[in-house]
Amino acid sequence: MGVKEPLPQLADAQRYALLLGWGTRVGLVLLVLSFTAYVTGWLTPHVPLERLPSLWGLPVDTYHEVTRTPEVFDWMALIRHGDRINMIGIAVLAGCSLPPLLALIPLFLKQRNGIIYAVICGLEAVVLLLAASGLLSAGH
Repeated sequence: MGVKEPLPQLADAQRYALLLGWGTRVGLVLLVLSFTAYVTGWLTPHVPLERLPSLWGLPVDTYHEVTRTPEVFDWMALIRHGDRINMIGIAVLAGCSLPPLLALIPLFLKQRNGIIYAVICGLEAVVLLLAASGLLSAGH
């Protein structure tokens, strides 16, 4: 029995995999760098480490009130703090599937029957953006 050769990858699969791979790498590097900045004290935390044990058991609304921590996208106001900068890496990881989807649309539009795939990619991108925006939230 010989070794089977892998199937050739389609251009759309290659493009999607390449962009998704880079997005996850960038997100993971940002998480490692932000964690390093936090644990080494390069960036001061918004909530001091010694206060955390007394805050862990609080309901989330009370926690936000006591620590004056904003909700939703207002976290960007605190991005300079060591315990909040990790949100950049999380946001990159959460959104890293959006660029590959958008990059597939031109490829599909060039194909004879690719319009339906381009529309599906566009709709998936819209769903991802709506989910990230919080406009469709049904509560906590």
